[in-house]
Parts: sequence; C-alpha cells; structure tokens
Amino acid sequence: MQTACQALQHQRGRRQFNKLRNLLRDARHDCIMFFNEFQMLSYLPRERGESLEKWQTRSIYNASVWYYNHFSGQMPIVMVSDDEESIQQLGSETEGVFVISFKNYLDNFWPDLKAAHELLDSILQSRRERESESQEHSGKEYPEHVALEALEAGIKSRRYIQGVLNVNKYRAQVEAFVRLQGASHKEKDLRTDVLIYGNKARNRAIHGDVVAVELLPQSEWKGRTSALCENEAEEKASGEAYSEPVPTGRVVGIIQKNWRDYVVTFPSKEEIQSPGKTTQKILVTPWDYRIPKIRVSTQQAEALQDFRVVVRIDSWESTSVYPNGHFVRVLGRIGDLEGEIQTILVENSISVSPFSEAQMCEMPVVLPEEPWKVSPEEELKRVDLRETHLVFSIDPKGCEDVDDALSVRTLLNGNLELGVHIADVTHFVAANSYTDLEARARATTYYLADRRYDMLPTVLSANLCSLLGLVDRYAVSVMWELDETSYEIRKVWFSRSILRSSYKLFYEAAQALLDGDLTAAAEIPELQELDENTRKQKLDELVWAIGKLTDIARCVRAKRDSHGALELEGVEVRVQLDDKKNIDDLVPRQPLEVHETIAECMILANHWVAKKIWESFPYQALLRQHPPPRQEFFAELRECAGAKGFTIDTQSNKALADSLDRAVDPSDPLVNKLLRSMATQAMSNALYFSTGSRPEEEFAHYGLALDKYTHFTSPIRRYADVVVHRLLLAATSKEDRALGTKENLFGNKELEELCNHINNRNRAAQHSQKQSTELFQCMYFKDKDPERDEHCIANGVIYSIRTNGVLIFVPRYGIKGAAYLKNKEGLVLSGQSDKSCSWKPGSLQRFPDRIITAPTAGEPVTLKLFDHVTVQISVQSSRCHAVTIRLQITSCQPYKLSEMEPSHSHHVSKTDLVKEVTRTAEEAQLAQDKAQAKPLEEEYKQYRQSKGASLYCLLEEIKDLALLDVSADSGA
Repeated sequence: MQTACQALQHQRGRRQFNKLRNLLRDARHDCIMFFNEFQMLSYLPRERGESLEKWQTRSIYNASVWYYNHFSGQMPIVMVSDDEESIQQLGSETEGVFVISFKNYLDNFWPDLKAAHELLDSILQSRRERESESQEHSGKEYPEHVALEALEAGIKSRRYIQGVLNVNKYRAQVEAFVRLQGASHKEKDLRTDVLIYGNKARNRAIHGDVVAVELLPQSEWKGRTSALCENEAEEKASGEAYSEPVPTGRVVGIIQKNWRDYVVTFPSKEEIQSPGKTTQKILVTPWDYRIPKIRVSTQQAEALQDFRVVVRIDSWESTSVYPNGHFVRVLGRIGDLEGEIQTILVENSISVSPFSEAQMCEMPVVLPEEPWKVSPEEELKRVDLRETHLVFSIDPKGCEDVDDALSVRTLLNGNLELGVHIADVTHFVAANSYTDLEARARATTYYLADRRYDMLPTVLSANLCSLLGLVDRYAVSVMWELDETSYEIRKVWFSRSILRSSYKLFYEAAQALLDGDLTAAAEIPELQELDENTRKQKLDELVWAIGKLTDIARCVRAKRDSHGALELEGVEVRVQLDDKKNIDDLVPRQPLEVHETIAECMILANHWVAKKIWESFPYQALLRQHPPPRQEFFAELRECAGAKGFTIDTQSNKALADSLDRAVDPSDPLVNKLLRSMATQAMSNALYFSTGSRPEEEFAHYGLALDKYTHFTSPIRRYADVVVHRLLLAATSKEDRALGTKENLFGNKELEELCNHINNRNRAAQHSQKQSTELFQCMYFKDKDPERDEHCIANGVIYSIRTNGVLIFVPRYGIKGAAYLKNKEGLVLSGQSDKSCSWKPGSLQRFPDRIITAPTAGEPVTLKLFDHVTVQISVQSSRCHAVTIRLQITSCQPYKLSEMEPSHSHHVSKTDLVKEVTRTAEEAQLAQDKAQAKPLEEEYKQYRQSKGASLYCLLEEIKDLALLDVSADSGA
C-alpha cells in the first residue's frame, strides 16, 4: 500500500523507506505497490484533528476492504498492525478482512520460522524496556530535537546548516564534523566543516546521519587537536595542543537517520555485574569506534560474550544516555578469520548470498562435451576480428575475469589502428532480467585480500565473458585510426565484435618483453606448442605490438599531462598466500611501465565512449566526474613539502602536477612518493552521475584532466560499465538506423538514483578491501615475536609530526601508522649511545617540521619530516574492535641503509625517462604542426631533438634509452 510505505518513511526515515521501495521494485519478489490514495474508491480523507498515524491506519484498512470487494470476496485479506486499539476496533468489522498483530501473523502463518520468532521477541523486549525506562526516568540527558517542519524552515532561513555527521574514528568520544550539503553554507561564507565537540552537542545523532546544525557563538568555537589518540574513553588527554578555533556547532535535529546493522561485542563475564532483573539490559560495544554503545535486552549475554554479534538500533530517547537496540544474529567467534571477514562485510552493508536458481536458469549451459560456440546469427551482426587482428590481454597473474584486450596493427595506408576490446556482458545479461537486477543490487565485485565476491555468476565472469586466450568471445570494440608518426587520432568507430585473444599475458611477462628480455616467452603458454620458426615469428609480432602500444600510450599521456593530468600515489599491498591459504608474505605492488600502458589505453577508451554517449543522450548518460579538491585539504601537503624546500601550487591540476614533478629529492625517492600519496588523500572522491542532473561545466575529471569521462572497460565487475555499454550500443544502433535498445535505458531521475547507489557500493567495496588488507597485515605479524623476528623490524619514513608522536610509512609492508614519542606513563623517547631508543621521564617540544624529546636521562631525540628510522612492528589486540598494527621507534637510524628500497630508485629513474619522452614528444609535435603550415625551412631544424626523420624514430631512440640500466647513476 502507498500509505503503508509513506508511514514507514514518516516513522523510520528515508533509508528504511528506500530499502522497502527497492524490495518492491525488485521483480524477483513479485510485489507491486497499490497507490490507494490515487484510487477514488479506496481514498479516505483525513478528518479534522485526526492524528497522522490514525488516518494512515484507517486508510490502509479502507483500501484492504476495497481490495477484498474488488476480488469479489474470493480471497481473504490480512492487515498486520501493532496498534492494539485498531486490532480491537477493526478486527471483526468486515468479514474476510482480518486485522492481527505481527506476532499472531507469525504464529499462524509462519510457525516454523524460528529465527523470525526470536528476532520479534528481541524487538518486543527492547520496546518494553524502552517504555519502562521512559516512565522511570523523567530527567532528560539530551535536548529534544526540533520538529522536522521547523528544521526545514530553519535551513531555508539559514538559521540552521544541513550536513552529514562524520565522527572522527580516532577521537570518537569528542570530535565529530558535519560535512556541509546544499548552498546554505556558501551564503554563510563557511569554507570548512563544522566541528561538533562532545557527545552532548551531537544530541543522539549517529555517524552517517543527515543532521541540522546550529552554529555556536564565535566565543565558544573550539580547535582541533593535533595529538595522536588511541580512542581512549576519557574526553581529554593531558597535554593536548589544539589548533586555531574552527566553526563549532550543535545538532538540533536529525533530518535523515542512516542507521544500519552494527557488529557488536558483549561484555565479558567479569564485566556483567548488575544483579537481578537488570542483568537483561546489556551495554554492547560496536566494532566501529564511531558508533556509541548500544543497550540491548537479552537473556543470552553470557553465551554470546565470545562472539561477534549483529544488532540494530530501535530508538534513542532524550532520557537515555545510550540508544536502545535488539539482537539480530551471531556472525562468528571473535578472532576467527571467517567471523572477522563477515564483520567487515556487515559493517559495509555488503550482502553476498549465492546466486539464486532463477538467476542461474538464465545462464547459457556450458558442458565439457558441449562447449559454447559463436552463433551464426551473431556472426552476421558483428565485426569478425579473429583472423585479421592480433588481440591479447595483460592482467595480474592468476586473473580470471579478463574484461579487456588490446590490438594494434599497421593499415594499408601506413597509419596505425589501435583497438580496445571489452567483454560484451550485455549480450548475456538482458536488461531487467534476474541476473541484471542482482548485478544492479551488488553494483560491483568485492575484492578482499584472500577472496572476491563476484557481481556476476562465475559462468560469465570467469568463462563466457572473460576474454581468455585462444577461445572465441563476443566483445564491444573501440577502434581508432592513428597517424603513423604523430599518433594523432584520425577517426574512431565503435562496434560489436567477435575476437579470439591470442595471448593471456600477465604484467611481469609483458614488462619483461617490453624490456627486451625474451626469456619471458617461456611463461606464455600460448607459445609453447609451436615449432621454433613459428614461435620466433609470433614472439616478434607480440614484442612489436607491446612496444607500439607503449609508444602510443606515452604520447596519449603526454597530451593529458599538458592539460594537468596528475600522477598520484596509493599504497597497494598484495597478500601472498601459500597452497594452504596461510599468509606467506605482504608484497607491495611494484609499479611497471606496462601498468601505465594498459591504464592509458583504458582511459582513452573511456574518454571517447563518454563523448559518444553524451552526444547521443545528453540528459541521460552515465559519466564519472572528479571535482576539484577543497584547498584546505592541501594544508598538510604544503607544510610537508615546505620542510624539504619545495613549493606546492594547488590552484589547478596543472599547477599541482608541475609542482609534484619538481618536488624530487635525488637522495631519497620516497619523498616524492609520500608527497604524491598526501596529494591523493587530499582529493575528493570521483563519482558517477547522470548528465541531466548537473551543468556541463561540472562534468570534468580533475585527476585525469579530461572534460568528459566514464567507465566502459570493466563490465564484468562494475555495473556502471554495463549501463554505459547499453548506452553506447543504443547510440551506435541509432546511427545505423537499426532497432535500438532505447527502451532499456534509464531516465535522468532513475539514473541519478542508480548512480547514488553505485557510488555508495563503491565506497563500501573500497573500505572492505582496505579493512581486509589491514586484517591480513595484522595476521601476518600476530604470531611473530617483535623482539626476535627480523620480519618485525623495518625501515620507516616520517611523513607527519604531531604533538605527542609521528606518523610513519613502512614501505616494505605498505603500512602507515602512528609511533608515540610519549607513552601513557608520561615517559618520552630517549637516545642511547648505540643509537637505540628507550623510555625515560621527560618532555616534548614540537615544531612545524620536527619534534624534539627532552629526557631527564639519555640523549634527546630530534625527528624531522622524511627522516628514516627503524621501527618495530607488533599487533595490538582488541576484544571489541579490529586488531591494529602498532609501530615503535627502536632507532633513529635507518634500518639496513645499504639494502633500503632498491626498487624505488629504479622506478623513479625510469619514470623520469618516460616524462622526458612525453616532454620531447610535445616539442616535436609542435614543430610538426608548424611544418604543415609552411614549407620546411632551415630554422625548423632547431625543433628536431633526434637524428631520425619523424616522431616515431624519436620515440624509438628514447625507448632504447629507457631500457638502459641507469640505477647505478641514481644514487641507490
């Protein structure tokens, strides 16, 4: 019923309403919504003075009676309500229309659903406890919230500010910020988030809620602390230093509650001390530091104390210090891998149940005796590339879901043809099919450290849609004709295709071939069964193709660089498992030039597809924007760069890119790596959007320096790409005047809602991947003795100074963490004669670029930004929260200086060579453009940087230079 849905929205908020609406829209549930308020015979006007709840109950009952009569009394109607008065009054009013409580409904219709009965009992117990508590406690712990109508009026009048509450997970007891929404804050000249200091000012709002905030008088504004914190319960640690006061406010109302399922831990047996009846009221501690403790009523507290448990919040009354909730289910034992993985999934609202029978029935049947084949009908519709193009893929080792493949060849006119070929997922996944609806709900494949949860069934993701070697596959291809020397794009076309990938390469093998190491051919299975001559011929073709792709990618990158494309840095760590799934090692991702080659080809395809679908569907195309970052987020980057004498200009992406290129310390390549990592952290998130929802000037992608961008190249693992494929195919079929698929496209409003859902799921995927990597990092060190095991000692680099310690990056393991210079006992780090460190009484003095300890005994310790130190890595266990890595400085000297990070020096040297290529290529291109405008003259020779007659020859020469071993000259 429409009225029932609106009642849910009114009582439980928009989040629960959206959940219900999505369930109704899901064709798998065979549900429809009856718009009873728009049907003349079922509509019931609201009486004067009647409460909204009473009117909604009467409306639902009236519509139920109409429905019963509409079916001529052939089917009884059951209306479920928890309003006892309504049950008594309406229960026997109309024969055939039954009004019963939810408990009676479960008892009579679903007596065997044990879990549902237990859940209902938990909810009813929680409600009884809440009602009892509100009668016992008349005093208020928090002020009442302002009514929703008054909040909306206050936001319009600019008295209140609307935003999302973000609790600082490192100082969850005292610091939260409201990230502003809408235009009201611009009119108030607020350029920063609003600080909400303390739980009282938070006024029962929970992390993620949309709230209304009232600014405090400027005399009551507070500053942020710059001290390291371990989420201690006390609200103020001794000796903390605060920044300049920032806009500070208090929450006056909650506009939208974004409550979800929370993973909690029950207190241990020793902590449960309340005797008698109060033992049923238990304060449980959420796994997420940002969520307050929750009071639940249960008789199973002792049995559940060793488990991770899911609870839901029911309410938070102004008379209660803590919110009230109820028990939902058990996840697993504390500390067990599966239980901790399930915790990560629940905390990120990720549901990954197996694909249903209805979905699997839509899949093609693939049997060993009946392998899948290309159909004759599709051969007539598609461009066949199997005999004409050398197609190959380059992916991580062991990759099963191969979305993309590449090709490059010389045309008869001498120009080049570049092809990016993407798996044609939409051929197998029809719009609005069961598989499509499930993929839409998941929105992405979730990659954890030791596993993945696919967006599509395995028969598609790892087989029929995966562009594996030496098998026929359907694809959607983007093809460019490029000038043979300048690589300028002459024309582009899009088509459905059939291809047979000749090679399924992995990155390291492709890089080896690019570097001239032909021994890597032994790791390419497609070459093994060939005779020697054929093998050599095929290998030469493949080496030429990889080299040519790299040359093209360098020139494409040069063009983006000239517009301000950023080369950012992220910390990527691969968990290396042995055959028994035990953690063998933590391996930081080594950057290779072939990574950049593949990425550049994918970026090129995404850019051209974005232009195409926007031209065809200007108000309903799915694009991806990356808004410019807020300037205050660059403060730490500028401060750190200044400590090394570098100036970072952040006024535009071009200025930032040039500044980062100049911020190089020849003696320490990690300086530039860390500065780029800080720039990455300052960035806004890139987001999907519908082109009808914002003006064209907001379409741009800041990081890639492109005016339009989308995601087209990974439809196996991203639903956004599936939508883009349908848009592209509709656009191209429209040109061919064939039957289009426009009826399967989303309108602007639907597409914007879908984009919000996908953005939300992408954030969940990123958070879960990061949290699972951190879990495995801890598991790797958990059983190691930090005092004796050499794996627990590593080199670290200081990248931030705080009032009581420093933040350190450990390159060997990709770990970032805090190292305290003052411990809980008030002792500070002291230097010893053997360069080691110990704890002594003393004090700390902090400066912008350094921190100095002043112990009463031993040597003072001075630590500066970008200093290399030796750290000891250990694991800090927690019963209620995630285990964490703990770093302790054991020496102010670098660990194993002679062996420190050899690979980074080599990579930076090579990167410099690639940049030199791009700069020289630009100069040569400018010269070539001038030559086309007038005959070649003597002064033109000053532009030539090479002995060759063309840009192609120039790139070949510099490529040879890039392959030289220059690490000996780099100071490594």
